[in-house]
Amino acid sequence: MADYIPQSSQEAPGGTMGNSYGRRELLRGSVLATAGVLAAGCTTAQAGAPPSPRTPEAVPPLDPDNWESVRAQFPLTRRLAHFSAFMLASHPAPVTAAIKEFRDGLDSFPQQYGMGMQDFERSDHVRKALAGYIGAKAEEIALTDSATMAIGVVYGGLGLRPGDEIVTTEHEFYSTHESLRLRAQATGAVVRTVKLYDDPARARSGELVAKLRAAVTRRTRVMAVTWVHSSTGLKLPVKEIADALAEVNAKRDEKDRILLCVDGVHGFAAENVTMKDLGCDFFMTSTHKWLFGPRGTGFIWGNPAAWARFQPVVPSFSMPAFVGWLSGRSPKGAPGELATLGGYHTFEHRWALAKAVEFHQSIGRDRIAARVRSQADQLHAGLAGMKHVRVVTPRSAELSAGILCCSIDGLKPEAVVQKLGEQGISAAETPYRESFVRFGPSIVTNPQEVDRAIRAMASLG
Repeated sequence: MADYIPQSSQEAPGGTMGNSYGRRELLRGSVLATAGVLAAGCTTAQAGAPPSPRTPEAVPPLDPDNWESVRAQFPLTRRLAHFSAFMLASHPAPVTAAIKEFRDGLDSFPQQYGMGMQDFERSDHVRKALAGYIGAKAEEIALTDSATMAIGVVYGGLGLRPGDEIVTTEHEFYSTHESLRLRAQATGAVVRTVKLYDDPARARSGELVAKLRAAVTRRTRVMAVTWVHSSTGLKLPVKEIADALAEVNAKRDEKDRILLCVDGVHGFAAENVTMKDLGCDFFMTSTHKWLFGPRGTGFIWGNPAAWARFQPVVPSFSMPAFVGWLSGRSPKGAPGELATLGGYHTFEHRWALAKAVEFHQSIGRDRIAARVRSQADQLHAGLAGMKHVRVVTPRSAELSAGILCCSIDGLKPEAVVQKLGEQGISAAETPYRESFVRFGPSIVTNPQEVDRAIRAMASLG
């Protein structure tokens, strides 16, 4: 999701920011968020001028068993080791080619190429591709333009009554906190915020689950959490949380069940799991991070019981919606279709999303997850031995994924990111009140570049 300034971790969603956090700090935070998007903060001279677009003929054929061949599918400059490539993702060659094909068709004869059944069929193809990837059904998936849109749609459409409770945590990103605040304001629901840890590196799975379980009351209807915290890299044990809520829900009527809603953006495609593995009710994500899907694409997955508690907030442009309108009746159709926001989108990017899934699967989900994990472990081991570095991301695979966050004694995160950029390492800064340096190994980085990043961090001591 896009990174913005979150509300204070000392306040429940809906509270006002303290006077001590003035306009000057807000402006600084906005600038830092922008700097994070720009990754290493390198100048054009440092990073090199933007390359000319590559023609398909200039891209070597993909050998999915060869990591260098995988890397060669991306036009990313070789002057940087790209540990923040998941923020505004580079498109691999097959995705770029698909976008171009769809764009050329829209530019050449837009009315015939993009309207009516053409859009329905191509969007349905994308849903089917995503469904196969996450182990779900196509009708359970709604397409969005981002994780933030997905989060806003889900929380904005949940049926809540005055006094109903939403449990969330202090560690959520702006998009979740703000969406919950707006929903509480509109419905009279109450948002309750839990602090899960003081030191993420020392967090324990059982303690995290116990704190969330203890926050549940008879009025709780929604639990809103993030799978992998972009602030610290901590990965929540979502399945264990789901199991704990299942025990509560077993004693409740269907309408009073607690829905487990998960912002999955920093775990999606970095971890090799399905929706069944997670056990949540709603899952919201963008696809431009570890999947390296087209920029401006995302989706919502919900199980049938969860969709039954949801009302669309924007008219869809689906066939069932139009048929219902023309016949003067309420639309009846797949919940994912009806929840997909209508209007015009960057269709060439949306339709090309299926090609990103195909590219990822051709390499192998398990191989990619292992590649991300091995590099994250290598980076963690290298940084953990440095006295001037504090690693805040847990070491265990149980509580971490592809993100590693840390700090350096005596240097602000933005200064570290700048100095890393000068050494050819593209990292980012987390745009939270307590900010850290953030690395994200992926299929566009390799163990040699991890060693470079470790050496660069060592040089800053």
